[in-house]
Amino acid sequence: MFDKFLIALISPLGGGVVLLLYALLLGWQNRGRWASFLGWSGLLWLTVWSLPVASHALRSWVESGYPPLAAAMSPSAQAIVVLGGGVRPPEVSGHAPDLEDAADRVWHGVRLFHAGKAPLLVMSGGSDLSQSASSEAEVMRQFAMDLGVPIGAIGLEERSRNTRENAQFSAEMLKAQGVERILLVTSALHMRRAVALFESQGLMVTPAATDHEARSRFSAVDWLPDADALEGSGRAMKEMVGRWSGR
Repeated sequence: MFDKFLIALISPLGGGVVLLLYALLLGWQNRGRWASFLGWSGLLWLTVWSLPVASHALRSWVESGYPPLAAAMSPSAQAIVVLGGGVRPPEVSGHAPDLEDAADRVWHGVRLFHAGKAPLLVMSGGSDLSQSASSEAEVMRQFAMDLGVPIGAIGLEERSRNTRENAQFSAEMLKAQGVERILLVTSALHMRRAVALFESQGLMVTPAATDHEARSRFSAVDWLPDADALEGSGRAMKEMVGRWSGR
């Protein structure tokens, strides 16, 4: 709960709302100078992080160190571990899952498998079964099988609900099979935190980043506020807080 509160507090939207609410409180107390300062600060905070140029600069900094690498160029390992977060299981059994923006985590994991980089593909991700018909890992397995991976080559870790648990539960399963060296597949924005957590479990980790977001080419329209840019800034800040908190 503390992590979620901190993320909400420093996120572009949460931080801006807090400043604006505090400005209203000070205005009600007839402290006009401070109310004006905090009000404009809140608007500036929201405006800056809603600019695509600022948002992508922040995401580029978080993603730094994990450039795209073709599957054929990746080193080999004993297993490929793909983290959840890119698919949403259906609420009702028999319905199709939702492949979200980060679903290319699964696609990249499958590319690595077909490139012969490891004989085992592990899907890591649980879900609230009171809200979903299956785990994320099961949905990712179905996706991977549709892309030609045999069911016998896919392992499932279905208990985790966050990145720390991804690392803990995956490591338990892998070590029981004698696996110590892994290729870790997740979004570039998420990779720094994920690598640290998996390494803390005693695994030798080679990053295999995908789902890169940061852009370096901009046009005049990228200096105008944009809701998608604001959301992207928030996710980058979430990763920064998560890295600091160890989750």
